[in-house]
Amino acid sequence: MKINGKPYRSIWREASGQVMIIDQRWLPHELRIVPLTTRDEYAVAIRDMWVRGAPLIGSTAAYGVADQMARNPSDASLSETWEVLHETRPTAINLRWALDEMDRVLRPLAPEARAAAAAKRADEIADEDVEINRRIGEHGLALIREIAARKPGQTVNILTHCNAGWPATVDWGTATSPIYHAVEAGIPVHVFVDETRPRNQGAQLTAWELNSAGVSHDLIVDNAGGHLMQHGEVDLVIVGTDRTTAQGDVCNKIGTYLKALAAKANGVPFYVALPSPTIDWTVVDGVKEIPIEERSDTEVTHVQGKDASGRIIQVQISPDGTGGRNPAFDVTPAALVTGLITERGVVAADAAAMEAMFGDLKSAALKR
Repeated sequence: MKINGKPYRSIWREASGQVMIIDQRWLPHELRIVPLTTRDEYAVAIRDMWVRGAPLIGSTAAYGVADQMARNPSDASLSETWEVLHETRPTAINLRWALDEMDRVLRPLAPEARAAAAAKRADEIADEDVEINRRIGEHGLALIREIAARKPGQTVNILTHCNAGWPATVDWGTATSPIYHAVEAGIPVHVFVDETRPRNQGAQLTAWELNSAGVSHDLIVDNAGGHLMQHGEVDLVIVGTDRTTAQGDVCNKIGTYLKALAAKANGVPFYVALPSPTIDWTVVDGVKEIPIEERSDTEVTHVQGKDASGRIIQVQISPDGTGGRNPAFDVTPAALVTGLITERGVVAADAAAMEAMFGDLKSAALKR
């Protein structure tokens, strides 16, 4: 996608071999591009949310393995790197998928062959993510076209939660990819962007990228979505996901479940855009089985923003002595999900439909 007319990915390898990322902690107020130079830096970048979003986390981990293989390609180093990177974010399944994929490719090779193979596979994973998300956009575009056909000459209003845009992937995004495809197709769309407390990914990232792309949007507080749905102002909800179960339960940023409940109550279609590596075929009951990351309470008690002088600062919004509870994700049961927008098409959020579309991937995943 583009920032001020210049195309970017969220992670890329320079001609020199150096891997670069957009450090998302400073958005939307400042664009900082930084290199990742050691395994520990890759781990910090994932854990401390320099990079965010399940697909981007997976791609970053793959590059982290490649970086370490260039330094130490031994079996012990490969195993240790898997552990170091895996413990950074426990909920996003793409992280484990990417690490398992790198291990699958590299483990059978002689150590001296691993560096080149790791770099090649990491680049492939990034390129594959771009193509997957492009195809998600094409399938999601069909849904937007259907709504536009029912209200000719009017704007299609879409609500999002968290950031499932291109900064959460390598490019295109998941939930935003259909939106960008619709804009390119000349369909008038307007996006209601949930702020997504406590990390404000909607306010900081989704609003920033839509603004950069010239897409019509409004930032709304998290609790406004239900009101807008009650009054018929939302035609469609599209969110992303960090892990989806074999029966279609969806784990996404905290607050997604409440939006799904509001959508169900008001007859608003609620779709989840996801790349197939986000499906965890080993999990059936998402509420019971998916580990939910608990993050620092300071993310609840403090917020980051820009002051009147232009400085990026953090301020406390709670009384001294008040702690915070900070589950980073919640699980939306499949019964609340209208459908899953994938790179292979739109599929119902149930076990039989998902296996029919992705049976080959399920078999391969369960054999690992």
